[in-house]
Amino acid sequence: MPRASVKETRPTNGQLRFAVAALPELSRLMPFAYSIADQALAVGGTFLANVMLARTQTKEEYGMFALSYSVFTFVAGLHNSAILEPCTVYGSGRYRNRFSEYLRLMVQVNALVGLLLMSLVLSVCLALYWIAPQYLSGALLGLGVTVGVLLSGTFLRRVFYIQRQPALAAQASLISFVTVACGLWLAAKTQILNGFSVFVILALGWIAAGLGLRKKLALGHPGQSFQNSEPGYWSEHWKYSKWVLSTAFVFQFTTQGYYWLAAGILSVKQVAELRVMYLLVAPVDQIFIALSYLIIPALAARYASNRKEEFLSISKRYGLATVSATTLFVLAVRVVGRPMMHWLYAGKFDDLMPLLYVLAFLPLLMGIGNAMSCALNAAEKPRLVFHAYVCSGAATVIGGIPLVIHFGLLGAVYGMLLSATTYSAALAVGFLPCVYGKART
Repeated sequence: MPRASVKETRPTNGQLRFAVAALPELSRLMPFAYSIADQALAVGGTFLANVMLARTQTKEEYGMFALSYSVFTFVAGLHNSAILEPCTVYGSGRYRNRFSEYLRLMVQVNALVGLLLMSLVLSVCLALYWIAPQYLSGALLGLGVTVGVLLSGTFLRRVFYIQRQPALAAQASLISFVTVACGLWLAAKTQILNGFSVFVILALGWIAAGLGLRKKLALGHPGQSFQNSEPGYWSEHWKYSKWVLSTAFVFQFTTQGYYWLAAGILSVKQVAELRVMYLLVAPVDQIFIALSYLIIPALAARYASNRKEEFLSISKRYGLATVSATTLFVLAVRVVGRPMMHWLYAGKFDDLMPLLYVLAFLPLLMGIGNAMSCALNAAEKPRLVFHAYVCSGAATVIGGIPLVIHFGLLGAVYGMLLSATTYSAALAVGFLPCVYGKART
């Protein structure tokens, strides 16, 4: 071969070798890509439903839906504390070698909890019908009918993360999103789009996902009952979940509580205005929720196997990634927030832009604390997370209520920032000596 040809070939071969060597690094990023896609699609259906309702319903009607969805957030917190968090930590940690037996037990418990919560919400609807029918909305009734299905969809996705198969979680969310998008389009065309129909459509999305991927769950073959081999399991489960369950109650004061303060002190219309702003800052939170589904199992496995240095390394990198991304988000809202608000809501809420610029700091303040809470939950120390939410709830009562009374909607926004700052500061006080200090010893 002539020399000139050899010279031209060498860089090409070198580039090829470099690309091949980079493939393992790219493969490590795929779980994160699947996780982000999963969370975007899972939340995307709900986001799309909120936008369509905000555009087509009155502010008062949309405010009632926002309050009903706040109830769902509370119920989902109870489900998370009773099922998802313990299942994630124990399934990824101490019971990872017997996961199929453990999963069969959790599937049964998830079904029972879903039925219990459904009965609870429908009982509240019945009580309102007899006592105060003016407060009973179609959205709340729709939540009561579908809450068990919606929570089971969340359980399905979380199990795929415990199985270290985020691609399956992304597939489930894709099926759900497509089903929901088609259902919303059909409901809008037939003019039946309202709070009740939205909850039904969201439930149909997760029913389709469950039917499509039910065979992918690592249930194994029925054999020895998990409880027979672990008769003391529920005692361990309660030791962990009692703190997460308490946290679910107190968590409402941090963010969701401001919807109820706005409804009680201001008006349902301003609940709608607070909700449409929060929808624009929530996506960045959802990204890190998605990453936490990967981070918590990884941290739990390392903590259970006493690999404390790796535990610390992952915790620090996750915290730095959170701060960097949320800081960039604040800047992005300043640049594209106004046209995005105008386009999504057809100019209906353009006057809220100054408040949106302030609320954009919420993911940054909450994200710092959430990074520490992932490490504490993986280390089976949810008690410290509960104490942080207690401090945040106290900030809502002591500072948030006066802010809403004196400054209205602006006070609610500043109250959210105050509660988030208190939450992260309280977590730092418990996190540094408990996790970082012990990991070094």
